[in-house]
Amino acid sequence: MATRQGPLVALATALALAATVAPASAATFVYVGCTDSNEIHVLQLNPQNGDLTPVEKVTIPGIVKTAGSTPMAISPDKKFLFAATRGEPMVAASFRIDAASGKLGHVANGPLDGSMAYIATDRSGRFLLAASYPNHKVTVNPIAPDGTVQPAKQVVPTEPNAHAIQPDASNRFVLATSLGGNLIKQFRFDAATGTLSPNDPPAAPVKAGAGPRHFVFHPSNGRVYLLNELDASVYVLAYDAKTGTLKEEQTLSALPEKKPDKIWAADLHLTPDGKFLYATERGTSTIAGFKVDPANGTLTLIEHTATEQQPRGFAIDPTGRYLLAVGQLSDSLTSYAIDPATGKLIKLKQYPMGKNPNWVEIVNLP
Repeated sequence: MATRQGPLVALATALALAATVAPASAATFVYVGCTDSNEIHVLQLNPQNGDLTPVEKVTIPGIVKTAGSTPMAISPDKKFLFAATRGEPMVAASFRIDAASGKLGHVANGPLDGSMAYIATDRSGRFLLAASYPNHKVTVNPIAPDGTVQPAKQVVPTEPNAHAIQPDASNRFVLATSLGGNLIKQFRFDAATGTLSPNDPPAAPVKAGAGPRHFVFHPSNGRVYLLNELDASVYVLAYDAKTGTLKEEQTLSALPEKKPDKIWAADLHLTPDGKFLYATERGTSTIAGFKVDPANGTLTLIEHTATEQQPRGFAIDPTGRYLLAVGQLSDSLTSYAIDPATGKLIKLKQYPMGKNPNWVEIVNLP
């Protein structure tokens, strides 16, 4: 692991900057999906120092058997949180977010057409997009005005192991990964009807055996960053916003020097300003940090940071000052300050969570 120099100085700088940019009237809430205990933990994030205060623990009602993970998504208007269950029954649970307290009020459970590894709303918040890893398909479910997820209106078979799905900023195109097919599906999206159709070309290839998993759109530089599960490679892809298509530009590794017996990359996120990218790898229980070149979008490694045991999920707060990572095997969350100059992570505190925490969402509420 890289040695971090001057962590106290860096921490003081990061926290001071966070205090100056955080809106005084806003509150930031954190939601952690814990599959094996069938809970969503709600915490409040203090923007001054990164401390987390427990707010409540919510059980997803009507669940007979838990399995896998608990992918979550927040509606664009920040009024609803959606949580997908992969056990029995397979549903998308809708919760209304209380703007004052961050607490969750259960609205309803809507049917999902399979075990979904990833969910996201379209940019209008009218449709829930989902990717099914074991069932090899992506789906589109309408969302009612009260937040209830309706039965799927479209089911699209994919190459093996669909793993993630997201719309682009224009809401005209949708990308979805296929881990077993080693490609990224490229769809046109009709936002009026919530309908996916194949783009031209219908997919962008990835190296055989890489295993495309999660991806993120850069907020301004026209790039998509892709994390591959099976070799822990990170791809920098040029994204043509006019056509919704991808072209590979750079490949590098998220692995530390000491390789694990099993490579098992998991999640990646950008800071909101697009300056830094982070990726988790479960085999080594590390977070790789990268600096994004402001001119061409390419990546350079910052360092690897040891983190929670088997870190499947993490998130970065809306100010870009804090990173929160959870461990599936440690049943806890560790918070980090992000040095605004270097992108290095400074460990703050560790917090107990429920069993098998694997998904983190953070929302800033006015």
